Amino acid sequence: MGYVIATANMKGGVGKTTLTVNLATCLAKNHGKRVLVLDLDTQISATLSLMSPLDFAKRRKQSKTFRYLIDEVINPNPEAKLTIKDIVQSQVCNVPGLDLLPGDIDLYDEFVVSEMLHQQATALGEQDFEMIWNRFERVLINNILKPVRQEYDFILLDCAPGYNLLTRSALAASDFYILPAKPEPLSVVGIQLLERRIAQLKDSHGHETKIDIQMLGIVFSMSSANLLTGGRYYKQVMHRVVEDFGVEKICKVQIPVDVNVAKAVDSFMPAVLNAPQSAGSKAFFQLTQELLQKL
Repeated sequence: MGYVIATANMKGGVGKTTLTVNLATCLAKNHGKRVLVLDLDTQISATLSLMSPLDFAKRRKQSKTFRYLIDEVINPNPEAKLTIKDIVQSQVCNVPGLDLLPGDIDLYDEFVVSEMLHQQATALGEQDFEMIWNRFERVLINNILKPVRQEYDFILLDCAPGYNLLTRSALAASDFYILPAKPEPLSVVGIQLLERRIAQLKDSHGHETKIDIQMLGIVFSMSSANLLTGGRYYKQVMHRVVEDFGVEKICKVQIPVDVNVAKAVDSFMPAVLNAPQSAGSKAFFQLTQELLQKL
């Protein structure tokens, strides 16, 4: 069984999706790994980094997105015809071993989930609604992935910013998480908040199945602002992160400012395929090796 790794930060705009899709592509293309990317963000950036909007629209029409699988959990249909294997798009961007479970712009309604779980609790005569909710949170993504988990060396979960049901469920289902960040104060707050949330998540599920997720590393991507504000400001932020997490948790490879990485989005493929010789792509190649060594 391979590794399930979540990419998460409470703050948006820190490069989660860019990291996820480039790391996945490097693992498949350069290291011969079988990789599945699961897009858990309703902005579907990971999906549109690996397939065109036209292809996505076709798949959505056929109900071949992650939403269909969540619907099956919340409102089971005895006549359901599609399985996760039908919905996974294989060899995205023509890379053997690189598969995608496309996300959706509309994933689930929190109210509908609450209603379903409340009905379950009533039927079971269960007074502790929180326990029912926690159990659902813990198994949702785990159970959806179960039929294919053996088939991949890596399953990368691209989480939405913030701390919604799917992010919590993704963290509960993962062996490790990678924390993308920018060396600026707000990004550091996002790291600290996520760490606190993960501690709470482990705590709230502690009396049942233990959640054993560990941090694989913090990956810093530079922004133009860091270059403009000078080295001292950057060093202060890095010093703070080292104090909080220890130097071994910070990945040595940092992702530089590179216009090719931003432009790759327009071609609906990761920068490591679109501009393999660029500084950003070379950094992703090196980062993939560093993370493999950590594992």
